[in-house]
Amino acid sequence: MILKFIILCVLFLLLEFYSYQAFRTLIKLRWVLISYQIISFLLLAFILYSFSQVDRSVGQTKQFMFTTGLMLLVYVPKIVITVVLFSEDIFRIGASIFNYFIYNTPRKEMMPDRRKFVSQIALGLAAVPFLSLIYGIFEGKYNFKVIKQTIFFPDLPDAFDGFKITQISDVHSGSFDNPEKINYAIDLINEQESDMILFTGDIVNTHAKEMHPWLETFNRIKDYKYGKFSVLGNHDYGEYVAWSSEKEKKENFEGIKNLYGQIGFELMLNEHRYIQKGDDKIALIGVENWGANFKKAGDLNKASEHVNQEDFKILMSHDPSHWEHEVKKHPKNFHLTLSGHTHGMQFGIEIPGYFKWSLAQYIYKQWAGLYEESKRYVYVNRGFGFHAYPGRVGIMPEITVIELKKGNNVA
Repeated sequence: MILKFIILCVLFLLLEFYSYQAFRTLIKLRWVLISYQIISFLLLAFILYSFSQVDRSVGQTKQFMFTTGLMLLVYVPKIVITVVLFSEDIFRIGASIFNYFIYNTPRKEMMPDRRKFVSQIALGLAAVPFLSLIYGIFEGKYNFKVIKQTIFFPDLPDAFDGFKITQISDVHSGSFDNPEKINYAIDLINEQESDMILFTGDIVNTHAKEMHPWLETFNRIKDYKYGKFSVLGNHDYGEYVAWSSEKEKKENFEGIKNLYGQIGFELMLNEHRYIQKGDDKIALIGVENWGANFKKAGDLNKASEHVNQEDFKILMSHDPSHWEHEVKKHPKNFHLTLSGHTHGMQFGIEIPGYFKWSLAQYIYKQWAGLYEESKRYVYVNRGFGFHAYPGRVGIMPEITVIELKKGNNVA
C-alpha cells in the first residue's frame, strides 16, 4: 500500500513538473506562472479531499461523478504534455551526451534548451482531450445513436427471416440528470419497428431507489408483439457498496429485480423462453451476470436445460467475457449472444465501418459492436447510460436494432 502511494505521488509530481515546464517555456509573466501553480495545487487538493469523503455505504453520487470528470479534465491533458516533453528530454539527454563526447562541449552548454515549438505542440495536443472531455460531459453523454446491424444465419427458421430485435443495455439510471434527453431516447426506441426488445442489464448503479424517478419515463417504452425481456448486470447485485446488514443488501437486490417488471420487462434468471412465430420457434435464453473479473452468477447449463441442440438460440448475457470464456465453444451452439457492460469505456475513437479504438479493447476481446467466431456471434452494446465519468467521448450511447436474416452472407 505504501509503495503504491509513493508511486502515485511520483507520477503526480512528474505530471505537474512537465506541465509547468510547458507553460514556463511559453509564458514568461511571473504572476501567471504563480497563478498556474496555485490553481493546480487547489485543484489537486479538492480532488483528493472529495475522493476521501466518498461514503462506501452510499456508492456513486453526483459529487463523485463531478470529481471524476474534473480529475480527467485536469490530468488527461497533463499526461499528454508529460509524454511529449518527456520524449523531448530523452532527445535532449541523448544530444547532450553526443555533444560531450564528440565535440567536448562544456557541461554547462551541452544540454540543449527546451524548444518552444515542442511545448506548443504539447499544449496543442493536450487541448484535444481537454475539449473532448468537456464536450462529452455537456453533450456526448446524451448523444444517442441508433445502430442497425443485420446478421445472416443459414439455419434461421423461415418465419424469423427479417425478425428485428431492439437491444438496450447499461441504463445506470442513478447517473441521469436530464429528463428531456432521456425522454428523447425513449422516443428513439419507440420509433424502431422491431418485433421484440431485450435489455441486457445494469438498470441502476447500486440502489433500487435510483430508478424510481424514471419509472414513468421507461414505462413509455411501447409493447412489442414478441415481448420485452431482460437480464441482470453486475451493478444490479449491489456489491460495490458497504451495506449495514445482509438483510438490507438482499432487500435492495429484490427491489432491483422488481424494477424490471415495473417497466414492463420480464426478467430472466438462468432460464429460457420459446418465441413462437407461425410454425417456427427460437429459444431465448437469459443468464444472470457472469464475468471473467466480476460476479459469476450465470448458469448457462441451467438456463439452456431442455433446449435442443438444433434449436436456434439467442442468449442474453450482460458481460461479453462470458461469450469468450464459456459461450462461443459451448456444445449447444448459441447462435447469437447479446451483451453490454463495457460502455466502450465511454472514451475512444470510432469511425463506423473503418476504425474503432478504446482502452476497453485492452481488457475485453469483444468490447463494442459485432464479433464472430465459427459462425457464432456476439453483439456488444455500447450502453445507454454512463457511469463514473459523467460523459462520453467518441463512444456514444447506443440503441441497437438487430435484424435476423436467413442466408450465408457475411454479417
